Amino acid sequence: MPKLILRSVSAALLCLPVFASAAPLTDVETRWLQAGASVLAYAKQQQLPIDIIVQPQAQPGAVPLAMGFDGGRCKLVLTMRGNPAAEDVLQALPAAQRALMIEAMTAHEVAHCWRYAQGAWHSVPSGFQQRTPEAALPPEIQKLSQELRDTRREEGYADLVALAWMRGAHPEQYGQVYAWLQQVRAAQPDSHVSHDTGAWLALAADGAAFSEGATPFEQARALWKQGLAAAE
Repeated sequence: MPKLILRSVSAALLCLPVFASAAPLTDVETRWLQAGASVLAYAKQQQLPIDIIVQPQAQPGAVPLAMGFDGGRCKLVLTMRGNPAAEDVLQALPAAQRALMIEAMTAHEVAHCWRYAQGAWHSVPSGFQQRTPEAALPPEIQKLSQELRDTRREEGYADLVALAWMRGAHPEQYGQVYAWLQQVRAAQPDSHVSHDTGAWLALAADGAAFSEGATPFEQARALWKQGLAAAE
C-alpha cells in the first residue's frame, strides 16, 4: 500500500510509518489517531516497531482497532471505512470522554506490540504451573483450549497496561476508564471468552494497586502474574 502523509494529525504521528489507500484519512480515522497520539509517541520513544495500517476496504462489523504482526513488526490496523459499527463501543459514553477511552484502547494495542517485541508473546513467567488439558479430550479441543487461554492471558496483560497508562497520564480519570473497561468486558458475548479479563480487572479497581516501575509495561507485570492462576 502507498505511504500516506498525515498533515491533519498530531506531529507525533508523522514519525510513524502510516500506510493506507491514496484517499485522505476520514474524520473518524483522524480523530482516533489524534486521541491515541500520546501513546504512539511513547511507543516510538520505547523503540517499538509499529506501523499504522488504515484499511481502505469496507469491512462491516470488523474490530475498529487491532494489532497484528508481520515481518518482525507490529501493525496497528484501523478498520473504519464502510464499518458503521466501528464506534459502537463508545456510544454509551459522553462525547467528552470518548477520546480518553480511545487513548486507553491504543495503549491496550501497544501492549500487544511490547509483548511481541520482547519475544514474550504467549509465554508465561518462569515457574508458573499451567493447567494441563484433560487427556480424555480430543486433541483439537485441547489445542483450542490452549489457544483460548493464550489469548486471554495476552488480553489481560494488555488491559492492565492500558490502565497503568491511564493511571500515569490521567490519574484523576482512572475510575472512569476502569468502569468503562469493566463494562465492555462484562457485555461481551460468551463467544468472546478469550477476551474475558475479569481475573485481572478485579485486581486493578484501585490504581494504587500497580507497583512502581519505569514503564506501564513493567507496572502491569506484577498484577498480571497475580491474575494468571485465577484466570486458568
